[in-house]
Amino acid sequence: MTEHNASQRFFYTTLKSLYNKILIFFLFMLLLYGYLRLEMISQEEIDFRKVEKISIFILAGQSNMAGRGGVFNGVWVEYIPIECRNNNRLLRLNGDSKLEEAKEPLHEGIDNVKKTCGVGPGMAFASAILKRTQILVRSRLITRANDALKYGGKIRAILWYQAETDTRNEVAAKEFRGQYKKFLHRLYEELKNPKAPFIQVALASGQGVKNYIHRVRAIQNAMENVVTVDAFGLQLGADGMHLTTTSQVQLGKMMANAFFNTTK
Repeated sequence: MTEHNASQRFFYTTLKSLYNKILIFFLFMLLLYGYLRLEMISQEEIDFRKVEKISIFILAGQSNMAGRGGVFNGVWVEYIPIECRNNNRLLRLNGDSKLEEAKEPLHEGIDNVKKTCGVGPGMAFASAILKRTQILVRSRLITRANDALKYGGKIRAILWYQAETDTRNEVAAKEFRGQYKKFLHRLYEELKNPKAPFIQVALASGQGVKNYIHRVRAIQNAMENVVTVDAFGLQLGADGMHLTTTSQVQLGKMMANAFFNTTK
C-alpha cells in the first residue's frame, strides 16, 4: 500500500467516525427534544391547577341531554358537526371523575346503563360560549359538580333537559310540578350557588300512548326563577323521541344565547 493510499484510508476512517458521532449526537438531541416535548405536552394536558378563570357548566337531564344524535339501531354513525369538534380548551369530567379533553360523544362512559351515546347539545353549547368569550368551559349532578369544583373555579350555569318520562301517563304528569320544585330546591341548597342560572329545555317530545307533553310543557314554562329554551319544533330522529344531530347543535346554540342573556 502506498503512502498516498494509506493517507486516503486514514482520512476516510476519520471522516466516517466523525460522521457517526455527529449522527449519534443528532439522534440523541432529537430524542431528547421529543422527550422534553412529550413532557411539556403531558404537563399542559394534566396540570389543570395552573388554569385560571375556570367556568363550570352542569349538563343534567336524561337521554336527550346525554345525546342520541346520529344513533341508528343502537350504533352511532360517528358524524361530528363542525360546531361539536373538540378543542383543547373544552374539558369534561369523565366517568371516573377525572378531567379530560371533551369530545363527542360527550356523555360516553358516564351513563350507568349500557346505552349508545351520540351527539348532544353540550359540545355545541360549549363551542358557542368559547367563541364569544375567553373562558375555559368544563363540564353527574351534585356529586360530579362538587368533584369538578375541587379543581377550582365556579359554577356558571346549570343546563337541564329532562321530563320526557313524565309525559308517559297522567299520574307522572300530575306529580311533575311538585317533584320538579323539590329537585330545584335541593339542587341549589347543596350546590350553595343560588346565582348560577338554571337553563331548562322545554320538551320537544314525550312518551306514552296518550301524550301529556303539553301539560308538562305548561308546568315548565310556568316555573319561576329559571330560564327556558324551547325545543318544541326541532327535528326529531326516527324514534320520534330524540333530537337529530342538527337539532342538537341548534339547541346548544340556543342555550348559549340564553346564558349570555343572563349576563347582561
